[in-house]
This record gives sequence, structure tokens and C-alpha cells, in this order.
Amino acid sequence: MKARLTILCENSVGVPFDVIGEHGFACFVETEEGNYLFDTGQGYAIVQNSLALKKDLSSIESIMISHGHYDHTGGLPAVLKIKGAVDIFAHPDMFAERIWSNNGQTRSIGIPFQRSYLESLGARFRLHTEMMEVGPGIYLTGEVPRTSDFEKGDANMTLKKPDGSEEHPDPLRDDLSMIVDSDKGLVIVLGCAHAGMINIINHTIDKLGRDRIYAIIGGTHLGFSSDEQFDATLKVLDQYHIEHLGVSHCTGLVKASLLHARLKERFFFGTVGAVLKA
Repeated sequence: MKARLTILCENSVGVPFDVIGEHGFACFVETEEGNYLFDTGQGYAIVQNSLALKKDLSSIESIMISHGHYDHTGGLPAVLKIKGAVDIFAHPDMFAERIWSNNGQTRSIGIPFQRSYLESLGARFRLHTEMMEVGPGIYLTGEVPRTSDFEKGDANMTLKKPDGSEEHPDPLRDDLSMIVDSDKGLVIVLGCAHAGMINIINHTIDKLGRDRIYAIIGGTHLGFSSDEQFDATLKVLDQYHIEHLGVSHCTGLVKASLLHARLKERFFFGTVGAVLKA
């Protein structure tokens, strides 16, 4: 299957005309079998950027959500108003209440809309914990086992449980990634990789029984990684001969620069307007 992936929302822009950047992520996926949307950014940019990049949001077969943070779900109402009724694939924890705190500052970082409101706009939620095939050759990883001992959670994030108690740090069990089974090999699209890139790669290989990974794009969360985690991630990228790494969102400029220096032509910035053909 041939596929074309275009980044619609991201912190920075890579094309000079009409697009805008925002903290968040969204990726538009075109295949011979249909089009799909993975994440929706904060909501300020997705419509503008889809028009500028000539990506028709009304054409999508379904929406996939990587996890329930505001910067990946904020564009849902705007997309639903264009598309209408559509399946949204995600994890059951998508609507959990999330809190971020640092240096005495606290704010809500969960999905900024009630489920009932989104359903009134046409959202049909399909919530699962297991790997699922969303469309021909399009998968969501499902809940990713945390097997590495150095891919840690973010200490500033807290999850509020239904009983009112808190889980700290937020385990982000709903962190899902999309997999595109293309002619060139698997393409793994990360929302934020809160589960850890190595855990996600190993889970993908274990579930699909294939280790030919053509590319990884999206938010790597390496901007918050230790030296041990960063070095181990580079080794895995080399181990599986991953041909392209397009980093976005939560990778950070310092880690992105180090990745570029190490990977050279295998590296690209996954900015708004970046395209991967697979």
C-alpha cells in the first residue's frame, strides 16, 4: 500500500505560505484505501493548515487520537463540524482529568471538551485498550507495555482517578501510536511517545511480527529524556535500520539537533507541511 503523510499541526512551520504553528500535533494520512486523521492539535491551526495544504478534512474515514491531552484533541470540534459523523478511535482513558504542575503553577491539560458535546457534533467513540486495525493497513498500537526501565513518565503530570484520588505521575496508559503498513515498510506515527519510543517500537514488532520499519515521525518526547534513554533510543534506531526519523512537537531543539548530527540524511524536522511518502 502506498501512503502519503502530511503534518497539519506542529510547533513550527516548514512551508512559507499560509500555515501557522501551534504547540501540538496532527497528521493527515492518505492511502489508496482512504484518508485518515491522527490527532487534531490545539484547534487553532487545523482548519487553516488543512486548507493551505489542500487536505480535505471531509474526506477522512476516521480519526485516531494518540492520548487525551489538549494539544492533541483541541481541534476535534472544528474537524467534526467539517466532517460530520465519524468514528474516533482512542483509549478509554482519553477523557481522564489531567493536571500539570511546575514551580507552583497548575493547569488542566486534559481534553477540553465533554464527551457528550463531541458526540452531539457527530463523534462516534470507539475506545479500546488492544491493538486495532482501524482501516486497511492502518493500526493503532493499543496500550503499550512499559518494559524499559529508563523511559520514565513526566513527573509534572498528574492523573485524577474517578474516585477523586490522584495518580502521580500520570502513567498515560492511553498513549497510542499509529502504524501505517506501507510498501516501503512500517511507518510509526507518534503523538507524544509518552510510552517511550523503544517500548512503542518493540510493541509494534511483537504485535505485527515484522521488524521492517521504514520511518518514524511525530513527537518523540526525547526533549525530556535522560542521556541513558537518548543513547538507547539511537541504538534501537540503528538496530532496526530505520531509514527516516521526522521529529516533531515534544522532541525539543537540543535533542533534535543531536539527532540530526547523528543520523544526518536519515533525519528531518516534522514541521507543519512536512510530507513523508511511503
